[in-house]
Amino acid sequence: MNKTLIITLVVVLIFILGITGSYNGFVNKQEAAYEALSNVEATYQRRADLIPNLVEVVKGYAKHESQTLENVIAARAKATQITISADDLTPEKIEAFQKAQSELSAALGKLMAVAEAYPDLKASQNFSDLQAQLEGTENRINEARQKYNKSVKDYNASIRRFPGSIISSMTGFEKMEMFTAEETAKNAPKISFE
Repeated sequence: MNKTLIITLVVVLIFILGITGSYNGFVNKQEAAYEALSNVEATYQRRADLIPNLVEVVKGYAKHESQTLENVIAARAKATQITISADDLTPEKIEAFQKAQSELSAALGKLMAVAEAYPDLKASQNFSDLQAQLEGTENRINEARQKYNKSVKDYNASIRRFPGSIISSMTGFEKMEMFTAEETAKNAPKISFE
Protein backbone atom coordinates (compact mmCIF):
# COMPACT_ATOMS: atom_id res chain seq x y z
CA MET A 1 0.00 0.00 0.00
CA ASN A 2 2.78 2.38 0.90
CA LYS A 3 4.56 1.71 -2.41
CA THR A 4 1.34 2.33 -4.41
CA LEU A 5 0.77 5.63 -2.60
CA ILE A 6 4.30 6.80 -3.38
CA ILE A 7 3.94 5.86 -7.07
CA THR A 8 0.58 7.65 -7.25
CA LEU A 9 2.04 10.76 -5.62
CA VAL A 10 5.00 10.75 -8.02
CA VAL A 11 2.67 10.43 -11.03
CA VAL A 12 0.45 13.25 -9.73
CA LEU A 13 3.51 15.41 -9.04
CA ILE A 14 4.86 14.82 -12.56
CA PHE A 15 1.45 15.66 -13.99
CA ILE A 16 1.23 18.89 -11.96
CA LEU A 17 4.78 19.88 -12.92
CA GLY A 18 3.98 19.21 -16.58
CA ILE A 19 0.88 21.40 -16.46
CA THR A 20 2.74 24.13 -14.57
CA GLY A 21 5.62 24.04 -17.04
CA SER A 22 3.27 24.24 -20.03
CA TYR A 23 1.26 27.04 -18.48
CA ASN A 24 4.37 29.06 -17.65
CA GLY A 25 5.70 28.46 -21.16
CA PHE A 26 2.45 29.83 -22.62
CA VAL A 27 2.69 32.87 -20.37
CA ASN A 28 6.29 33.54 -21.42
CA LYS A 29 5.49 33.20 -25.13
CA GLN A 30 2.37 35.34 -24.83
CA GLU A 31 4.32 38.05 -23.00
CA ALA A 32 7.03 37.93 -25.70
CA ALA A 33 4.31 38.49 -28.32
CA TYR A 34 2.86 41.38 -26.29
CA GLU A 35 6.32 42.92 -26.01
CA ALA A 36 6.81 42.56 -29.76
CA LEU A 37 3.44 44.26 -30.33
CA SER A 38 4.51 47.13 -28.08
CA ASN A 39 7.69 47.45 -30.13
CA VAL A 40 5.60 47.68 -33.32
CA GLU A 41 3.52 50.45 -31.76
CA ALA A 42 6.63 52.26 -30.52
CA THR A 43 8.12 52.18 -34.01
CA TYR A 44 4.91 53.54 -35.52
CA GLN A 45 5.00 56.26 -32.85
CA ARG A 46 8.56 57.13 -33.87
CA ARG A 47 7.35 57.63 -37.42
CA ALA A 48 4.44 59.75 -36.22
CA ASP A 49 6.85 61.87 -34.18
CA LEU A 50 9.09 62.50 -37.21
CA ILE A 51 6.27 63.60 -39.49
CA PRO A 52 5.60 67.07 -38.00
CA ASN A 53 9.27 67.99 -38.48
CA LEU A 54 9.23 66.72 -42.05
CA VAL A 55 6.03 68.62 -42.83
CA GLU A 56 7.49 71.84 -41.41
CA VAL A 57 10.61 71.55 -43.56
CA VAL A 58 8.57 70.88 -46.68
CA LYS A 59 6.13 73.74 -45.91
CA GLY A 60 8.87 76.29 -46.38
CA TYR A 61 9.60 75.07 -49.89
CA ALA A 62 6.25 73.88 -51.18
CA LYS A 63 3.74 76.51 -50.19
CA HIS A 64 1.25 75.63 -52.95
CA GLU A 65 1.32 71.91 -52.04
CA SER A 66 -0.79 72.55 -48.95
CA GLN A 67 -3.34 69.81 -49.79
CA THR A 68 -0.62 67.15 -49.74
CA LEU A 69 0.69 68.49 -46.44
CA GLU A 70 -2.83 68.57 -44.98
CA ASN A 71 -3.37 64.96 -46.10
CA VAL A 72 -0.19 63.89 -44.32
CA ILE A 73 -1.21 65.70 -41.15
CA ALA A 74 -4.72 64.19 -41.27
CA ALA A 75 -3.38 60.69 -41.91
CA ARG A 76 -0.93 61.07 -39.03
CA ALA A 77 -3.72 62.17 -36.70
CA LYS A 78 -5.88 59.20 -37.71
CA ALA A 79 -2.99 56.74 -37.38
CA THR A 80 -2.10 57.92 -33.88
CA GLN A 81 -5.73 57.76 -32.72
CA ILE A 82 -6.13 54.08 -33.57
CA THR A 83 -4.38 51.94 -31.01
CA ILE A 84 -4.39 48.23 -30.39
CA SER A 85 -4.39 46.53 -27.05
CA ALA A 86 -2.82 43.16 -26.37
CA ASP A 87 -5.79 42.35 -24.15
CA ASP A 88 -8.30 42.84 -26.96
CA LEU A 89 -6.46 41.86 -30.13
CA THR A 90 -9.01 40.99 -32.80
CA PRO A 91 -8.52 40.64 -36.55
CA GLU A 92 -10.79 43.66 -37.07
CA LYS A 93 -8.74 45.87 -34.76
CA ILE A 94 -5.47 44.81 -36.36
CA GLU A 95 -7.00 45.50 -39.79
CA ALA A 96 -8.16 48.99 -38.74
CA PHE A 97 -4.74 49.73 -37.25
CA GLN A 98 -2.97 48.51 -40.40
CA LYS A 99 -5.34 50.51 -42.63
CA ALA A 100 -4.62 53.75 -40.77
CA GLN A 101 -0.88 53.09 -40.94
CA SER A 102 -1.14 52.31 -44.68
CA GLU A 103 -2.99 55.56 -45.31
CA LEU A 104 -0.22 57.39 -43.51
CA SER A 105 2.39 55.58 -45.62
CA ALA A 106 0.54 56.56 -48.80
CA ALA A 107 0.34 60.21 -47.71
CA LEU A 108 4.06 60.19 -46.94
CA GLY A 109 4.74 58.69 -50.35
CA LYS A 110 2.93 61.60 -51.97
CA LEU A 111 4.88 64.02 -49.80
CA MET A 112 8.17 62.48 -50.90
CA ALA A 113 7.04 62.68 -54.53
CA VAL A 114 6.26 66.38 -54.04
CA ALA A 115 9.76 66.87 -52.67
CA GLU A 116 11.18 65.60 -55.97
CA ALA A 117 9.77 68.70 -57.66
CA TYR A 118 11.79 71.02 -55.44
CA PRO A 119 15.55 70.74 -55.99
CA ASP A 120 16.29 73.18 -53.17
CA LEU A 121 14.25 71.05 -50.79
CA LYS A 122 16.00 67.87 -51.88
CA ALA A 123 19.33 69.62 -51.26
CA SER A 124 18.28 70.78 -47.78
CA GLN A 125 20.25 69.01 -45.07
CA ASN A 126 17.26 69.07 -42.70
CA PHE A 127 15.05 67.40 -45.30
CA SER A 128 17.71 64.84 -46.17
CA ASP A 129 18.23 63.98 -42.50
CA LEU A 130 14.50 63.65 -41.86
CA GLN A 131 13.99 61.61 -45.02
CA ALA A 132 16.80 59.23 -43.98
CA GLN A 133 15.31 58.91 -40.49
CA LEU A 134 11.89 58.21 -41.95
CA GLU A 135 13.26 55.58 -44.32
CA GLY A 136 15.10 53.96 -41.41
CA THR A 137 11.91 54.02 -39.37
CA GLU A 138 9.97 52.33 -42.18
CA ASN A 139 12.59 49.57 -42.12
CA ARG A 140 12.24 49.33 -38.34
CA ILE A 141 8.47 49.05 -38.68
CA ASN A 142 8.86 46.15 -41.07
CA GLU A 143 11.37 44.45 -38.79
CA ALA A 144 9.21 44.99 -35.69
CA ARG A 145 6.17 43.54 -37.46
CA GLN A 146 8.19 40.50 -38.53
CA LYS A 147 9.42 39.95 -34.96
CA TYR A 148 5.86 40.27 -33.68
CA ASN A 149 4.60 37.74 -36.23
CA LYS A 150 7.41 35.35 -35.28
CA SER A 151 6.51 35.65 -31.58
CA VAL A 152 2.83 35.10 -32.32
CA LYS A 153 3.62 32.09 -34.51
CA ASP A 154 5.69 30.56 -31.71
CA TYR A 155 2.95 31.23 -29.15
CA ASN A 156 0.12 29.98 -31.38
CA ALA A 157 2.02 26.79 -32.21
CA SER A 158 2.70 26.09 -28.53
CA ILE A 159 -0.96 26.38 -27.55
CA ARG A 160 -2.08 24.20 -30.46
CA ARG A 161 0.42 21.34 -30.03
CA PHE A 162 -0.55 18.31 -27.99
CA PRO A 163 -0.65 18.17 -24.96
CA GLY A 164 -0.40 21.95 -24.78
CA SER A 165 -3.69 22.28 -26.63
CA ILE A 166 -5.50 20.60 -23.76
CA ILE A 167 -3.81 22.74 -21.14
CA SER A 168 -4.29 25.96 -23.12
CA SER A 169 -8.01 25.30 -23.62
CA MET A 170 -8.43 24.60 -19.88
CA THR A 171 -6.52 27.75 -18.88
CA GLY A 172 -8.00 30.20 -21.40
CA PHE A 173 -5.06 30.83 -23.73
CA GLU A 174 -6.38 31.84 -27.15
CA LYS A 175 -4.83 32.23 -30.56
CA MET A 176 -3.33 35.65 -31.29
CA GLU A 177 -3.61 37.45 -34.63
CA MET A 178 -0.67 38.35 -36.84
CA PHE A 179 -0.07 41.40 -38.97
CA THR A 180 -0.81 40.62 -42.60
CA ALA A 181 -0.46 42.55 -45.81
CA GLU A 182 -3.52 44.39 -47.03
CA GLU A 183 -5.06 43.35 -50.32
CA THR A 184 -3.92 46.65 -51.85
CA ALA A 185 -0.30 45.85 -51.00
CA LYS A 186 -0.24 43.38 -53.88
CA ASN A 187 -0.55 46.27 -56.35
CA ALA A 188 2.13 48.85 -57.06
CA PRO A 189 1.21 52.19 -55.51
CA LYS A 190 -0.09 54.86 -57.88
CA ILE A 191 0.90 58.39 -57.07
CA SER A 192 -1.00 61.15 -58.77
CA PHE A 193 -1.10 64.87 -58.20
CA GLU A 194 -4.61 66.17 -58.69
